[in-house]
Amino acid sequence: MGIIKHIMAKKKVTIEDLARITKSGFDTVDKRFDAVDKRFEQVDIKLESFRTEVNARFDHIENLLIRAHENRIEKLEDDVRVLKTLVGRKS
Repeated sequence: MGIIKHIMAKKKVTIEDLARITKSGFDTVDKRFDAVDKRFEQVDIKLESFRTEVNARFDHIENLLIRAHENRIEKLEDDVRVLKTLVGRKS
């Protein structure tokens, strides 16, 4: 606001004055956008880390469930073989 007060005191505003005021405003906005960009970069890094961690956990859970089901299926197959043998049927 200092520039504006200074210019208003002169009472005569030139194109160059308006250009300086406009540039000053854009410079301030640019600085704010730079700060916002840095924050977004930090958020992106945190989200990527979180995504990686969640995927690893899901992979672990999926592997546990698949292994448990495979074990149950193998046990059932073994039991069916035993039953078939007991009743005299071949596989």
